[in-house]
Amino acid sequence: MLPQVIIIGRPNVGKSTMFNRLVGKKLALVDDQPGVTRDRRFGDAELLGLKFQIVDTAGWEDDEAETLPGRMRKQTEAALETADVALFVIDARAGLTPLDEEIGNWLRASPVPVILVANKAEGRAGEGGLLESYSLGLGDPVPFSAEHGEGMGDLFEALLPHLDPLQPEEVEEVEMDEEALLLAPLKLAIVGRPNAGKSTLINKILGEDRLLTGPEAGITRDSITIQWEWTDPKTKEARAVHLIDTAGMRKRANVVEKLERMAVADARHAIDFAEVVVLLLDATRGLEHQDLTIASRVVEEGRALMIAINKWDVAEDASKLFNGIRFALDEGLAQVRGVPLLAVSARTGKGLDEMVAAAFSIREAWSKRVPTSGLNRWFDDALSANPPPAPGGKRIKLRYITQAKTRPPGFVIFGTRLDLLPESYKRYLINGIRRELGFDAVPIRLNLRSAKNPFAKD
Repeated sequence: MLPQVIIIGRPNVGKSTMFNRLVGKKLALVDDQPGVTRDRRFGDAELLGLKFQIVDTAGWEDDEAETLPGRMRKQTEAALETADVALFVIDARAGLTPLDEEIGNWLRASPVPVILVANKAEGRAGEGGLLESYSLGLGDPVPFSAEHGEGMGDLFEALLPHLDPLQPEEVEEVEMDEEALLLAPLKLAIVGRPNAGKSTLINKILGEDRLLTGPEAGITRDSITIQWEWTDPKTKEARAVHLIDTAGMRKRANVVEKLERMAVADARHAIDFAEVVVLLLDATRGLEHQDLTIASRVVEEGRALMIAINKWDVAEDASKLFNGIRFALDEGLAQVRGVPLLAVSARTGKGLDEMVAAAFSIREAWSKRVPTSGLNRWFDDALSANPPPAPGGKRIKLRYITQAKTRPPGFVIFGTRLDLLPESYKRYLINGIRRELGFDAVPIRLNLRSAKNPFAKD
C-alpha cells in the first residue's frame, strides 16, 4: 500500500489543480468557481521517485453539519483519519483568512503531520501571503504554484522525511494473460440520470458513507474510483473491485452550464475506463429515452452493460414495471438483446450481491476467447443451417472466421463479395456467436475481410 497524502484547504485555493499536477493527469475537475470538488478523489502520484497516494478533498467551509457544505466538510474530516501526511493549502495571493486560521487550528489538534503549502506564490503578488502564513504556527510554508509546476523540489523535501520510511517494496511488473485479467480487480462503473441513487447505492455496497449524498440533484461531479473487496456470499471468496461513481447524465440539450458539461464528459471517460457498466434506473420513473441514450453509448464503447432498477422497495406494480422495461430494452437495444436486468434497492441493500456477482460473470463473457477450430465448427454449422444469400445471382462465399480480440470480443470473417452481405445476415451470425458460444449480451464486433490476392478465384 502506498502512503496517503491528503490535500486540505478552503474553497478555490487550487487544491484540485495541485492534485492534477501531482498525478500528472487532469483527473479532477477544475473551474474558477468555488466548490467544484465535493467527494474525495484518489490518485497515484510520484514526486522525484517518492511514491504516494494523493487525496483531493472538498473545500472546507464553516456551515451547519446538515447543509451540503457541512456534509462535504464531514467527508474531508473522514479523509484525514486515514492520511499519513496532510498538505494544508492556502492562497498566497489572497493572504490568510479567518477560515484558513480555523482550518489551521483544527489541523494542529490532529496527530497527522501537516505541511503548509502557499499556492499561487509565483511572482511578487504572493510574497505577502507567504509571510503571513508563518502566523499559523505550522512551520515554514512551501512556496508553490500548482498552475505552473513551481516548487516541486521544495515539496519533495518537505514530504521526504514523512514518506520515505513508508515507501513500498519494488515489485516487478508482469504482463497479465487472460486468466490473470479475470483475477484482476473488476472495474465497475455506475452510471445513470441525476438522482437515480448512484452514490447511495455505492455507499450501501461499501457499508459506509463514503460518497456525498442528499436530496439535491447533481451532487456528484467528479468520477470517483473506490477500491473495495467483495465477498461472494455463496463461495465466501474475496474479490477485488474498483467501484466508479459518476455524475448524473441529462439530455445534452439540458446541459448548459460549463461545470455540468465537464462533469458529464468525466462520466463518459469513466465509461471508457470501465470493464462493466451498470446503468441505474429509478423505479419511480421507469425507463426513459435518456436511459437508452446512455445504454447505447456504453455499447458503442464496447463495454459490458447491465441494467439495475433502483428504489425497488417503493416500486408500484413491480412485475408490470419489470416486464415493461425488459420489453423496451429488447426493442431499444436490439444490438445486445438480453442485457442483464436486475431489481435492486440502495436503501435496503436488496439485490446488490446479485448485481456484483452478475458483473463478474458478464466480464468473463466479455473477456472470453474461443479456439479457432471450435469457432469454425460453429461457423460451418451456421452456414449450413442458413446459407448466405446470392444477391443478383452472385454467390457470396464465407470461407472462415477467427477471433481477433477480446474485451470486447471481435471477430473477422474472410471471404469474397463481402460488400454484398446484408446487415440482416451479419446480425444472424452475431446472434449465433452470442447465443451458442457463451458471449451472452456483451457487445460483439464483426469485421469482414476479402482475400488480398486479386487473382484468387471464387
